[in-house]
This record gives sequence, C-alpha cells and structure tokens, in this order.
Amino acid sequence: MQRKERDRIILHIDMDSFYAAVEMQDTPSLKGLPVVVGADPRMGKGRGVVSTCSYEARSYGVRSGMPISQAFKLLSGTDAVFLPVNMQRYREVSEKIMGILRSYAGRFQQVSIDEAFLDITDHVNDWNDVENFALEIKKDVLAQTGLTCSIGIAANKAVSKIASSIGKPDGLTIITPGDVKKFLSPLPISEISGIGRKTEERLKKIGIHTIAELADADIVQIISEFGRIGQRIHLLAEGIDDEEVRERGEPKSIGHEDTFEIDTDDPDLIKSVIGDIAERIHKRLLVENCNFRTITLKVRFEDFVTHTRSRTLRRHTQDQRVIEAISREMMDEFLSNEKRLRLVGVRVSHLEKVDLGQRRLDEYFSAADRSI
Repeated sequence: MQRKERDRIILHIDMDSFYAAVEMQDTPSLKGLPVVVGADPRMGKGRGVVSTCSYEARSYGVRSGMPISQAFKLLSGTDAVFLPVNMQRYREVSEKIMGILRSYAGRFQQVSIDEAFLDITDHVNDWNDVENFALEIKKDVLAQTGLTCSIGIAANKAVSKIASSIGKPDGLTIITPGDVKKFLSPLPISEISGIGRKTEERLKKIGIHTIAELADADIVQIISEFGRIGQRIHLLAEGIDDEEVRERGEPKSIGHEDTFEIDTDDPDLIKSVIGDIAERIHKRLLVENCNFRTITLKVRFEDFVTHTRSRTLRRHTQDQRVIEAISREMMDEFLSNEKRLRLVGVRVSHLEKVDLGQRRLDEYFSAADRSI
C-alpha cells in the first residue's frame, strides 16, 4: 500500500516484561520460572506492589501494580522467584536499548525506561517496507541485549502504542491508515492513553464501553462531561492524533496531580494517592536521569482554596521513599482541616543530571535520610 504524502509512519517499541526479562537474561536459571520483580513479599505479608513479572507469572494472574501479598498467594505452591528492583541495572540496559533505537530514525522519543516512539516516515518508501524495517530493529535489539520487544506501527503515536500491546511478547502489529477504525472499534476504552480507571468508570456509567461507542458518542456530551480531555479522547477514539515524535528538552521540574472523584478527608486514601504520585515521579526521574533537591506539595480544598508547601534537602537524591515520606509529613498540616480535599499534587525541582555510575540507588535513601 502506497502512503499518502501526509501519512506518517510511527513505531512504538515496548520491551517485553522488561525488569523480569533483564533478570532472566542475567541469571539464565530463572528462565521458564514465574519471576516477580517488586517489593519483598514477606511470606504474604508485604505491603508493596509488583513492578513487573515474567509471562509465566502472568499465567497465574499476577499483574504489574498488584499488591505483592496477592501475587505471593497466587503463586503459592509454585517455584516462583521474587526479586527486588535493581534499577541501576535496568537503566544500564535501557540506555543500550535506546541507543540502538536512536540509530534507526532521526525522530526519536523515549517515553519511559522501556518504551519509545520512532518516526520512520523518511526512512521507508511505503507501507510495504515497514515490516522488514521493524523486524530489523527487533533482530538488532535481541542480538545486542538478548531481550525481545513488541512493536506497533501506525500513522500516529496513539494507534501505534495500542498496536504494540497486541500479540505480546515479541509481537509486531501493523495498522495501515485504512484499517484504523476496524482495529480500534472492538477494543475496550481502557486501551486509549489518558483513560484511567476513574474516567473509564464514568464512561461506562453513560453506556460507553468500547472505542467504537466512544467514537460514535455525541462530542458535545463528552466535552460537557469531561472537559478538554473529553475532546482529546474522542479524537483518539476516531484514530486521530497529530502529536509529533520529538525528544523532550531537559525538565525544570517533574510532578503529578490527582483530582479525587469525590472530595475526601480520608487520611488513608490521601496518603495512598501521595504514594502513587511519588512512584510516578520516580519513574520520570529515572527516564530523565535526574536527582532532585526540593519537594513541593499542592492541596486544593472543596471550596477551591489552594495551598502549597515546599521543603529543600541539603543534597540531591532520587529516592522515591524520600518523596513519599516528606510529602506525607507536609500533608499532616492539612489533614486536621475541617474541609475536604479536592486535589493533591507533588512536584520535585532543583533537578540535576546524574551519571549512571555515580551512586547505587540503594544508597540514596541513607544519604537523603541524613540530609533531611
């Protein structure tokens, strides 16, 4: 199929079960076993979560983000292996992978430690060339790292990202412009980037379960219900995404905010959300290869009154536990307020780039603990 002049050809490359795959590559005796990377299960009493797991573990129902205690129960009686996160090692392998991918296209965008977009529009003649191009990438990554990846190819980033999840592991899915609607229509709305659990629940309440149903929905109703994000997810459901593949500049700060579906004064829920935000910020810090010095907490009450609090450390760190602990300490000031919270956000700033070999991640907490 010849591509139109305006058609782009975008690849989304996603490494398969990355952390677990690296562990199995480093320790071949783990291959074929249910391998779980994450918090210490503590014989089923651990309180952390699963970072990732092998496909053998997934066959028992284990999933990323699942409580580690639940994973331990699901794998009870098996020869499962639970391993701690070795982020320094994963980052080393990630740098090698991203170097390989960068060599295949002028337009490259890393979006996490194990996934990236490539715009290969100017590197192939037509859609008939893309399969061989993608297979060459897969072959190169496997030869140099021993790891497999899954690739989705489409005319935009949104569809290519969804396509890469099809046929995992070691998948290759090509969606030409003429096949976009057929491909997207039967998929659940949760496949669209930007539709989280809360948005998914709200869409289902108004009778929208599939991407086809979202695409066919009244755009006025969707925008009225969800605001600006409603317009975006409606366009994505139609397979429309004009966002370009571009490498981000160095960030000045990294942060996330969560708006509660219902205003709350539940301290356990609030602190749990802070923990989730700290984890997301930490992942971005790893991708950007940055340490931070300042943590800022933002809270917005039910009457939309907004407050911020900041704390600056004596030295830079990257530790997720520091982000979470200090944010929760600053939050204590607001938990005694009689008003309920509408939004909570955390941001880290005073960033500095750090060399991969500068310090081991497990040294950060002790260093940061001395600096508080």
